[in-house]
Amino acid sequence: MSWKEVSAMDLRLEFVALALAEGANITALCEQFNIGRTTAYKWLKRFQCDGKDGLRDRSRRPHSSPNRTAHESEKQILALNIEHTGWGARKIKGCLERRGSNMPAASTVHAILKRNERIDPHAGLVKPFIRFEHEQPNDLWQMDFKGHVPMRTGRCHPLTLLDDHSRFFLTIAACGNEQRNTVQAHLINAFRLYGLPERMTMDNGAPWGDEPDAYTGLEIWIMRQGVRVSHS
Repeated sequence: MSWKEVSAMDLRLEFVALALAEGANITALCEQFNIGRTTAYKWLKRFQCDGKDGLRDRSRRPHSSPNRTAHESEKQILALNIEHTGWGARKIKGCLERRGSNMPAASTVHAILKRNERIDPHAGLVKPFIRFEHEQPNDLWQMDFKGHVPMRTGRCHPLTLLDDHSRFFLTIAACGNEQRNTVQAHLINAFRLYGLPERMTMDNGAPWGDEPDAYTGLEIWIMRQGVRVSHS
């Protein structure tokens, strides 16, 4: 008499039948069939969900290929980058996720862009501040009133006179008004202390005048001292 071969499927069916019987002892059945409790409940759950078909061996192949998924994500990221070259990793990730794509972390999106040379290596770097300045002291003076400060006795009008090369304030005066005589008195004092500048610049507001091509009496007086006048 030949040995009867028993398949794994037969053993699973037998185990399930015994386990579902009234008064079944799962622990004892696990020892009898030489399986763990986790495996036992796995087969019971499969049988309850899918019947006999649930006890068949299932493919160990993953439901999705990580490499394929990563490749598809990279293609989508690079395609969107072509459409919107100014978008960063977070914006690209958010847009593709709203379209229904499963995207990696923003740091991974950034790495993909960087690996494919889609990111300017100099982007985000703070450019050194270059300040234009005249080569010599007294090449240019800048004159300006810094607003109107309310005081108990009226308004204070701060007048400043700045040497463009040294950035030194030649005059900082709290004036009671912006009239020509007041400004001219401070200019005379500055001229005596520091000499005459080659050029002076000021804006077009009061008291210098609102017309860019017209000179005020104060500006005409400055030019008579041999100083060129310009408006900023």
